[in-house]
Amino acid sequence: MNFLLVQQDKTMKVLVINFHGQPLMPTSPRRARLLLESGKAKIVGRDPFTIQLIYGSSGYKQEVTLGIDAGYKHVGFSTITDSYELIGGELELLDGVSERITERSKYRRQRRSRLRHRAPRFDNRVRSSGWLAPSIQHKFDAHLKLVELIKSRLPVTKIIIETANFDIQKIKNPKIEGKQYQEGEQLGYYNLACYIRHRDGYKCQNPNCKGKSEILQIHHIGYWKTQPDRSDRPGNLITLCVHEVCPWQKCHTPANHEKGKFLFGWDNKVKSFKAETFMSTIYQKLLDILNAEQAYGYETKYNREKLELPKSHHNDAFVIAGGENQVRVKSLMVEQIRRNKRSIEQFYDAKYIDTRTGKKESGSTLSSGRRTKNKNLNGENLRVYHGQKISLGQRRIKKQRYPYNPNDYVKFENKKYRVIGMQNLGTGVKIANYPGVANKVVSISKVKPIKRRSGICEK
Repeated sequence: MNFLLVQQDKTMKVLVINFHGQPLMPTSPRRARLLLESGKAKIVGRDPFTIQLIYGSSGYKQEVTLGIDAGYKHVGFSTITDSYELIGGELELLDGVSERITERSKYRRQRRSRLRHRAPRFDNRVRSSGWLAPSIQHKFDAHLKLVELIKSRLPVTKIIIETANFDIQKIKNPKIEGKQYQEGEQLGYYNLACYIRHRDGYKCQNPNCKGKSEILQIHHIGYWKTQPDRSDRPGNLITLCVHEVCPWQKCHTPANHEKGKFLFGWDNKVKSFKAETFMSTIYQKLLDILNAEQAYGYETKYNREKLELPKSHHNDAFVIAGGENQVRVKSLMVEQIRRNKRSIEQFYDAKYIDTRTGKKESGSTLSSGRRTKNKNLNGENLRVYHGQKISLGQRRIKKQRYPYNPNDYVKFENKKYRVIGMQNLGTGVKIANYPGVANKVVSISKVKPIKRRSGICEK
C-alpha cells in the first residue's frame, strides 16, 4: 500500500475506527495491510492514514492523553499512552485571512455602489456576546478542528493545552504600574497621526529621501500583502514625505508600494504583539469549550530541558501531554490549506504606456493622485501621462466551480506536480516547477488527479 512508503518506521501506527465510526487503538502497518488485503477494512483518511473495520470489534481502549501547544502560526500536538506516543506533529495555520477579508469588502462595496437604492441595514450589524474578529475566529476554529480531527481518530480521554495570558503593557514596559496602564504611548497628543509625526521628528523616514517637504503623510509599513500585520498600531506606522525625488516620483506613492520598489517588503523593526494578544484572547475559550486542563509555559520549558529535547512545537506538545519515556513517533507535519476561493468576481486593472518612460504601467499607478477631500494632501495627477491603452480594465465573473484548486496534486507526463490554478475558463491547468518553465499551462485533458488538498493536509 502507498502509506507504507512514508511509514517505514516500526514505531509508526495506523489509526483505526470501528464499524460505527468510533475510534479504536491504533495498529501496526503490517496488520493494517493484512486487514486491507483480506477485505476486512477500508481506507477512510490519509492525513493521518486511517482505516475503518468492516466487521464488529470488541473495542478495547487505553487511556490516551492529548497535548496541544496552542499558537498564532503553529500548533503542536501529541497523543500518548503510558508506553507509546501514538501520533504527534505540527500544524501550520493558514495565513492572510485579513487580506482576503479586506479584498472581499472592497468587491462588496463596489458592487453595492452600483445600486440605485439599497435599504439601510445598520440595525442588522449586531455582534453577539463573545464575538471575535474574523481573522482571530478563523485561527481559533482551526485549533478546535485539529482537536476534533484527532478525537475522531483516537480515543482521547484527557486534553491538556498550554496557553498563556500575556500582559502586553508589561512586556513593553516592565516597570509599568497603577494608573500608567491607562496612559498609553499616545497620551498628550491630539490624534494618532500627530503622535507619529512627533515620534519621527517631523522628518521623512525614507533613508534615501533628499527632500525637505513640509507635507508629511502617515504610511502603513505592512501595506504590502505578505506582511501579516497591517493594523494601525503606532509601531506599524511611519512618516513619509511627498517631496519629488525625481521629476515624477515621490516617496509616498502607489507605485512605490509595488513589488521591486522600496516600500514593498519594508519590514517593521518594532516588535508586533499579535501572537501574544491572540493567545490572551482565546486561551480561556479553548479551555472551556474543550473541557481541557491548562499547562503553563515555564513548566513545559523546564520539563523539555530536563528530557534534553530540542525546542519544537511537537516536542512541547509531547511534554505538555506528560510524555517522558514513551516510544516516540516521527513528526507529522501538516498544514491548513484554503478550501476554495469563494469570490466569484475578479478585477484586472487597465494597462497604459507611460509617456515619460515608454514602459507599461497599470491604471492605479498612473492615478489622479487624489487621497482625501483635503486638496493639500492630494498627490500629482499622473493621468496626463496616459499613453496608448494596452489592455482594458475588466471584471471577470467565475460562473462554474473548477475541478482543480491551488495546491492540488496532479499527474502530467507520468510525474507529480502541484496545481497553481485554472486558466482559460477551466480548460487549462497551471502547474508549478515544470522543467525549464516556472509556471506551465497544460490542457486539462492531459492531467490526471492524484490528491485534492484542502483543509488540514500533510505537507
